[in-house]
Amino acid sequence: MNHQLDHIKQLLASSTKEQRQEIYRELRKEFPIHAIELKLNAEAEIILEAISRAGDLTLQGIRGIIAEAAFATKVVGTLQGWIDSTPAGNHPYDFVLTDGHGDIRVQVKMQRQKSHRAMMANEGYRFLPADMYVVETQRTRGGRHPSTGENTRPYKFDDFDILAVALHPSTGNRSRFLYTVNSWLLPRAEDQKLLLKFQPVPKGSNENWTDDS
Repeated sequence: MNHQLDHIKQLLASSTKEQRQEIYRELRKEFPIHAIELKLNAEAEIILEAISRAGDLTLQGIRGIIAEAAFATKVVGTLQGWIDSTPAGNHPYDFVLTDGHGDIRVQVKMQRQKSHRAMMANEGYRFLPADMYVVETQRTRGGRHPSTGENTRPYKFDDFDILAVALHPSTGNRSRFLYTVNSWLLPRAEDQKLLLKFQPVPKGSNENWTDDS
């Protein structure tokens, strides 16, 4: 078996790019890249082309989903003694992690981008530090609570326990995150129960933020 596999690899190495592409197309008929192809009844190439045609708001949401997926695989998947017990449904947090003694609710956000670069904190609000980045801590879409009429876009301090900020826009690394507890975030001046829309994020660990998961 190993001899046959080595022979196939040698044939591939000696073939032209066009020949390898043809072989790849044949294999793709049998092997989907991801289960989402079956769920959406569309090939991965079509799904990626659709994403490439998306507008800024849609891409912003996709980047957020990628950050969540990176957190799930590169952080949660490597934690010792913790399991992902996130319930199904729409919640103000992205993950619930449990160690058998208690639950921790984690909200994952991507550093805010501006002109294809990491946005600085003073570009969110002038009173925030110019040497820090910024993360937007509110929901992508707004709405009103059906009974109270309350704006549901802002996050409340009790909506989650830990904020995990993906640092990919500033580092190019999908594995890099900074973490802080919700009580260290800034409130809105008009309502102290709500999180300020833009929160300053340091370039590395400090007394309020850590990169240790």
